[in-house]
Amino acid sequence: MKDLKQLVRPNIWSLAPYSSARDEYSGKEAHVFLDANENPYNAPYNRYPDPLQRELKSELKRVKGVPEENIFLGNGSDEAIDLAYRVFCRPGIDNVVAIAPTYGMYAVCADINDVEYRTVLLDENFDFKADDLLAACDQQTKVVWICSPNNPTGNSLNRNEILSVIERFEGIVIVDEAYIDFADQMSMRQELPSHPNLIILQTMSKAWGSAAIRLGMAFASKEIVAIYNKVKYPYNVNLLTQQQALEVLKDPYEIDKYVKILLAERTRLIQAFQDLPVCVRVYKTDANFFLAKVTDANSIYNYLVDRGIIVRNRSKVQLCQDCLRITIGTRTENNELLSALRQI
Repeated sequence: MKDLKQLVRPNIWSLAPYSSARDEYSGKEAHVFLDANENPYNAPYNRYPDPLQRELKSELKRVKGVPEENIFLGNGSDEAIDLAYRVFCRPGIDNVVAIAPTYGMYAVCADINDVEYRTVLLDENFDFKADDLLAACDQQTKVVWICSPNNPTGNSLNRNEILSVIERFEGIVIVDEAYIDFADQMSMRQELPSHPNLIILQTMSKAWGSAAIRLGMAFASKEIVAIYNKVKYPYNVNLLTQQQALEVLKDPYEIDKYVKILLAERTRLIQAFQDLPVCVRVYKTDANFFLAKVTDANSIYNYLVDRGIIVRNRSKVQLCQDCLRITIGTRTENNELLSALRQI
């Protein structure tokens, strides 16, 4: 890995972060707050939230096994994705490399930040070789994006190939593990201490059933987390989000129940889907969704919409012609989907 100072944009490295009222007295006990121009009434919503989400990070340390200093929390994973460009990539100069197909926000954020976005097509099994990904990199490549389990394909990527990229690439490697709780493959979190160029993204939106609160996690070296913290907006995670996340994290075993039910439904739904006349192929998945090639994705998608059933048409995505991405719902929802498709 290059020295972190070489990877971070010079203006970001020298940036003096905004000093919020709640940061300036950090470490001291206080009970009279006359510093932030807040309304003294309507507690607790009148006060700005903890800008560094200390209580929430303490709970995440218990659940995820990652020290607080290695945790960044954002407004969904999308904030951590956008910050990667703002921290590491000089607009109009640097580039990033990603697999294709994959999560669309990597490319959108690249466009927003005026950063070249290079792609390497996955193979016929929706997997990749480290050599191919690294061959697309040059001296201006600052970040490599790897989503595993991948979206929209659903499969976990080869762990050894991911590690090869992390070990051989001199820049930042970001492994997006939004769907890791549904996979047999273990998280890469234990690799953090030995790989300072690694950033791991996770979310409360999938297995934790909390998409509405918009809480994303980035696990990284304390140096990278510190840079993220000085670039983010001061109060990026609101009080209601922090409170609800703490509530959900009290009982992680409840989430294990959700995952077990969804995995059983995934198996049942895929088996039934494969027997449908419209199904050409269902691809291997390690997520709470599956990608299926069908006879005519556009017409089938529109047919389902007319019946109030929404899936995702991925036909315009590379390697996904005539493919639908189907999220695992409740047993009732899944049965309604199957019933509709059997009537085509």
